[in-house]
Amino acid sequence: MMTTPLPIGLVQTAARHHAADAADAFAEDVRRVMAAHPGLRLLAYPELHLCGQEPGEDPERVMTKGAQPLDGPRGARLAALARELDIWLVPGSVYEQGADGRIYNTAPVYSPVGERVAAYRKIFPWRPHETTAAGSDFVVFDLAGHGRVGLTICYDAWFPEVTRHLAWQGADLVLNLVRTPTVDRAQEVVLAQANAIVNQVFMASLNAAAPDGLGRSVVVDPEGRMRAEAGPGTEEVLTDVIDLGEARRVRARGTAGLTRVWDPFEDGGPPLELPLYAGRIEPERWRLGAGVGEGARRVIE
Repeated sequence: MMTTPLPIGLVQTAARHHAADAADAFAEDVRRVMAAHPGLRLLAYPELHLCGQEPGEDPERVMTKGAQPLDGPRGARLAALARELDIWLVPGSVYEQGADGRIYNTAPVYSPVGERVAAYRKIFPWRPHETTAAGSDFVVFDLAGHGRVGLTICYDAWFPEVTRHLAWQGADLVLNLVRTPTVDRAQEVVLAQANAIVNQVFMASLNAAAPDGLGRSVVVDPEGRMRAEAGPGTEEVLTDVIDLGEARRVRARGTAGLTRVWDPFEDGGPPLELPLYAGRIEPERWRLGAGVGEGARRVIE
């Protein structure tokens, strides 16, 4: 399938706080970025970018104060902003007030027509420091003419099952929204490369800038090569133009023309028991594309 190259922008920046003008300030920042980079089609911000906290502020208070339903006032403004600028907007994750009464760390996605097309709840909060409820669904969405994108949030990247499921569902790019101010950002950069290699998928790991994060946002190609990397701690916009069809070409031809991780089983082979999961891999379900219809949302731009 022919694909159109996708210009992306990863805004490595410090979090916005809950000031009365935070939404207006964010909108102006997005407009400024787009004015400087008018060709971008997908623009993303770090984890909890709109839900920052002041030094010494109680995180539980920040979480409770910042939580809104996704269709609340904040969501309406973000949808309108995406429509105004004609972009795919991932405004970072936000505190979502769920219908079940619990608060989630959720990454919404808005299309150029102002529709919320996806929302991913963080499956692996960083316990015990993070007290949001855990999500349970793997989320991918389609960018017409470009390919499929999967969503993860920060600590999710440490659990290979998450990125593997998104790739199995057909993701060509996995966007990992991060707010890591700790020294293990060095390991997260390695994980971005490792997840790209073992799943033959583009990885974009977007960290916050100081003081909320250590920066070092990266874009990695499906063979593990570092395409772009932001500096440590500084505020900057990391840009790249990626052809998501490259992920499918690598899967079909193999990494370095050799390794095809989505085709390891013989036809009719026995299942592989997985004691850790109290389950198994059925060879026919492992095949590339077997999960395309599971959890995917198709979007027409």
